[in-house]
Formats: sequence, C-alpha cells, structure tokens
Amino acid sequence: MNKKKQGILIVLDSVGIGALPDAASFGDEGADTLGHIAGATTLVLPNLAALGLGNIDRPTPLPGIPPQGYPRGAYGRMAELSLGKDTSTGHWEMMGVITRTPFRTYPQGFPPELLEAFIQEASLSGVLGNKPASGTVIIEELGPEHCATGKPIVYTSGDPVFQIAAHEEVIPIERLYQLCEIAYRLVLPYGLSRVIARPFIGKWPSYERTYRRKDYTVPPPEPSTLVKLKERDIAVTSIGKIEAIYSGQGITSQLDAKSNIHAVEMVAQCMKEAQGDLVFANLVDFDSKYGHRRNPDGYARALEEFDRLLPGLIDLMGSEDLMIITADHGNDPTFKGTDHTREHVPLLATGSWVRPVNLGTRQSFADIGATVASFFGHPDASIFGTSFLEEIGG
Repeated sequence: MNKKKQGILIVLDSVGIGALPDAASFGDEGADTLGHIAGATTLVLPNLAALGLGNIDRPTPLPGIPPQGYPRGAYGRMAELSLGKDTSTGHWEMMGVITRTPFRTYPQGFPPELLEAFIQEASLSGVLGNKPASGTVIIEELGPEHCATGKPIVYTSGDPVFQIAAHEEVIPIERLYQLCEIAYRLVLPYGLSRVIARPFIGKWPSYERTYRRKDYTVPPPEPSTLVKLKERDIAVTSIGKIEAIYSGQGITSQLDAKSNIHAVEMVAQCMKEAQGDLVFANLVDFDSKYGHRRNPDGYARALEEFDRLLPGLIDLMGSEDLMIITADHGNDPTFKGTDHTREHVPLLATGSWVRPVNLGTRQSFADIGATVASFFGHPDASIFGTSFLEEIGG
C-alpha cells in the first residue's frame, strides 16, 4: 500500500454531463454526453453510481444510474469559465489558468499561406485534405492517395488543432514527428492550440490509428497550479497526454498510455509504488474512439470498462489519499457533427475520509486545482478557484 499521501486525478476525456448555459453560442444547445448515452444504450455503471454519479444535480435524472441514499464519495458538477470547449482550455482551467481569448478554428480549412509555408519548410511536394474532418473518415477517404503519393494528410476539426495523418510505412514515425515540429512553429501566429501527429497502419479500407499519436501543445500563457506545486517539491506524474497539454510545465515524470485500460493500469502501478505525490491521468479513448466517431454504444462499453476497473484503484488507496474523477469537456456522440460539445463536467471525489456531500455546481474547473493545492498543504499554490477540501472533510 501507499507509503505517502497521494492525490489521484483522473480525467475521463469528453464525459460531459449536460449543456452549459452558454452552449447555444457554441452551437451546442441540448448537448448531454452522459445523459444521451445513457438514454440511447443500456449503460450500467454501479461503481461510479456508488460514488454519487446519479446524485449530481441535473435537469433530468441519468437513465439507469440511480441516486444513492448514502454515496461513497462527494459529488457535483463544474462549469467552464474559459471561452472554449477543447482539451487545452479544459485542462488548463483545472489548474487555474483561464482562457479569456478563445483559440481560433478553421471550418473552411487552413489559409493557403500557412500550408505553403509548411510545404516549403518541410520540403514536401504537397499535402492532402486541408478541411475539417473526423480522423478515421479522412484516412479512409485519402489514405490510398496518401500511400500512392507520399503526401501527408492535413486536417482540422471543430477544435483549434492542426492534425497530420500518415501511414507509418509511407512516412516513418520520426519523420511524422519532424513534420509536426515544423508545423508547430508555423501555427503559433494562427491562434491554434495544438499540432497532433496521427500515425496509422494497415491496408484500405481497414486502416487503424496507432497509439504513437503525439501532441505538440501551445504552453499555458501563465504558470499553472502544477508549476507552483512542483516549485514546492510536490512530484507530479502524468499519464497519457497530460504532459503534452501543459507542454511539460509542472510535470515531474511522464508515462505514455496506449489505451484507457493501459492508463488505468499505470495509475494502479503509481499507487502501488507510491510514484508521484499527484498522479494525473487522461483517458482519451472516450473522446478519440467514440465521441468524435459518434459511437454511443462503443462509448457506453468504454464507460462500463472503466467502471469495472475503478474498485481496483479504490482498493489501492491509503487512508490519507484523495481521488478526483472529472472530465475536460463534452463530446456527445448522439449530437450533430463530430466535434466537442460545451457542457458541464462531473465531479466525483472519494477517499476513506471523504464525506458524501453534494458539492453543487462549481463555477470553474479551477476548483480542482485549488483543492489539490490545499490537499498537499500549499493553498498558496492555487492560481484561481475555490477549494472544496473542507467541504469533503479535509
């Protein structure tokens, strides 16, 4: 078991729990990732329900996820102050950095001058795509031409991202990463948040994206709570794309994740070995494999898979540990389009000392960072937000 107190923060990527009041201005009025999945499928989440998932205040109950008379955790939901609905703004806000000026999106594709500069600097004969698209759809559409010409596939989405897809046998992985590094330098003036390498393998029409995805992320505009905690000798171990989201700032060690299951296994390993004071994990499959692909049944099965693994993590917790489970935005697979949705996110906290209290609707994701800072005895490391540590019994 643990030899020191640990905080475990798990982000269920895109598991929103209902539209924010300003969702209409983002084109997302009526979005409800978890509610619509529960309504469209048979969703069984007994362990998340036991923590209070069904007790969270909502206009309508979650189908099949009943409220508990005495939950084993504290529960609530959080609103996002930042102007966006993407990975960076959500995660940054959790650690106190509010995005007041939104990143830019390119629904008509990237400007010709950006692509021309990219082609010239990367010594390419050209690129394919340059339009918003689902990653799996565009590689099926353009994969054969890419394999025949060697030209990388460039695309975007409703998010402020520049994505480059390439078959690993056509453009080796190190060359793909080099292309992304070149693109990253070029996109900074265009208001984008990330460049993403999207390698894939296989033969048409059965291409498969690989775990060697890599994100090149614009750093937060100011030091986050993670940076402040690291300055106070709190070790932060990141799992999955967390390190990339914060451009390494405030991260002590990084572990890559091939899947949700692999990420949970690494969280368990860190808990067993007491690796890191704060273990911060992102489970991306919900978003990348099922939200963007508009697959509510697959999303439901992935949620159930995490739910089955959750008791194993809780059993590893020491008497002083705190686990927080949340999300960074929504991605309603029953909604129009293939993009993220502007939603509240769930907030669940558990530990042997945590009281089963209703945390209500928090006004910012930053309440997580403030709580984590207080949990480690450094409330001065909080950048923004209101700690709920005392409310839950800390």
